Amino acid sequence: MITCMSDILCVTNRKLCGDDFLIRIGRIAQARPAGIILREKDLDSAEYEELGAEVIRICGEYDVPCILHSFPHVAEALGVTALHLPMPVLRQLPSDRRSGFEILGASCHSVEEALEAERLGASYITAGHIFETDCKKGLAGRGLEFLKEVCDAVGIPVYGIGGISPDNVVEIRKAGSSGGCIMSGLMKYKDPEAYLKRFE
Repeated sequence: MITCMSDILCVTNRKLCGDDFLIRIGRIAQARPAGIILREKDLDSAEYEELGAEVIRICGEYDVPCILHSFPHVAEALGVTALHLPMPVLRQLPSDRRSGFEILGASCHSVEEALEAERLGASYITAGHIFETDCKKGLAGRGLEFLKEVCDAVGIPVYGIGGISPDNVVEIRKAGSSGGCIMSGLMKYKDPEAYLKRFE
């Protein structure tokens, strides 16, 4: 799936940025993560398409995969072959449209969902949330044993998500994951390149 050296996927949330979002995307892309998942769930499809076109352009400058999120028709309209979907959307997407994506990811929260995503043609999944995270305040993480069970159950790459940090990334790799997903750190940290290096 990934051509970059990193095993870290950046998941965006422009509301966490203290600076200009597109400038931030450029700095993250320059740091060469495994990919940038444009997850801006509050936007309608027209707004998302407009933003997506800009992010795709920036990612292209650095040869970093831009993975669109939640809007299959926007990905198709923009000619993007990388898409990440929540399971309910993946289930509803017809097989002929699913097969049009070279990279097709799914967000999974159980072994059963992971197996279903694989059957539906996902090329990778995210599994979580692994550790407690600000994004899901008050909810305990599913833990490393859960991650290991998911990794053992499927034959496609699994990326841990939720509370992943430089302090615990080695643990998720040991559990069998292909890498981790980072949102807050890459959206907030003053120097995204330096932050990404801490995961090496």
